[in-house]
Amino acid sequence: MEIWINPACSKCRSAVTLLDAEGADYTVRRYLEDVPSEDEIKAVLDRLGLEPWDITRTQEDAAKALGLKEWPRDETSRDRWIAALAEHPRLIQRPIITADDGTAVVARTDEAVRDALSR
Repeated sequence: MEIWINPACSKCRSAVTLLDAEGADYTVRRYLEDVPSEDEIKAVLDRLGLEPWDITRTQEDAAKALGLKEWPRDETSRDRWIAALAEHPRLIQRPIITADDGTAVVARTDEAVRDALSR
C-alpha cells in the first residue's frame, strides 16, 4: 500500500495517523517532491476508476492560471489534463491510497482510509 501525501495537508496527516493506528504496512510518497509521471497518473486513475478532472484541485492558483475550469472534460482532452497534473502536482487531490488489491481511493475521510485498509 502506498499513500500520496502533501505533509502540509491536514487530510493527509489524518490519513497517515489512522494508517499508523491500524498498524498498516504502507509507504509514503510525498508527491510534490517525488512527482508522479504521466504514466503513473494514468495508472492511478485506472485504479481509482476516475478521470483526471475528478482528482484535480481546481481552486489552486495554478488551476486558475491554466483556466482548467474551462477545459473540456472528454476523452480527447484527457491527456491534456494528465499532463497538467504531472507538470503541476499540487493540483492532484490528496491523499491517494493505492490498495494492495490493485485499486485506489482518494482518502479524504476516515471511511475512505478504512475502505483502503479492507481491500
